[in-house]
Amino acid sequence: MTVNAAFFYLFATLTVASAFMVIASRNPVQSVLFLIFAFVNAAGLFVLLGAEFLAMILVIVYVGAVAVLFLFVVMMLDVDFAALRQGFLQYLPVGALIGIIFLLELVLVICAYVADPHLLQAKVQAPIASQMTNTEAIGHVLYTQYFYFFQAAGLILLIAMIGAIVLTLRDRVGVRRQDISRQNARTQEQAVEVRKVPFREGV
Repeated sequence: MTVNAAFFYLFATLTVASAFMVIASRNPVQSVLFLIFAFVNAAGLFVLLGAEFLAMILVIVYVGAVAVLFLFVVMMLDVDFAALRQGFLQYLPVGALIGIIFLLELVLVICAYVADPHLLQAKVQAPIASQMTNTEAIGHVLYTQYFYFFQAAGLILLIAMIGAIVLTLRDRVGVRRQDISRQNARTQEQAVEVRKVPFREGV
């Protein structure tokens, strides 16, 4: 067994085990920690495949932002998980049926998979130069051939972000908000009040 094969089996085993612990752990904080561990091992698999850019994106974006955000949300919110699990047995038959259907679909896909010989013999239309790194190749393809799709995806994410902000931004009673136009229009007479305090007396 080569070193690459040994690391592949190591990362793959840890990824599957940590993914199973994400759904099997009773503590939500431990589930998020196992999720971070699964992301790190998946990044190791990407490194073995030569996709170092995807590995770094997986670590920086998912581990550094998404998983840590989940962890802080779970730790900060006072969620009664016992109340959430009360209706678990009620939906267990439906969930088990959906899981069995997905499992059968996966078995059918794996058993019926046959590689097309013409696809294996086909040549790559746009080969990547040998001196170009993986990150440079992804950037070259992303900003030339798929530039408009990339901009459309960014626009869709921007619209989703604005929609989420609009839906969650509500005026609450008793909460003081900053009004920049009102602050800029304020004069010195409105901002400063001069009082003459008598000697040895309070305001």
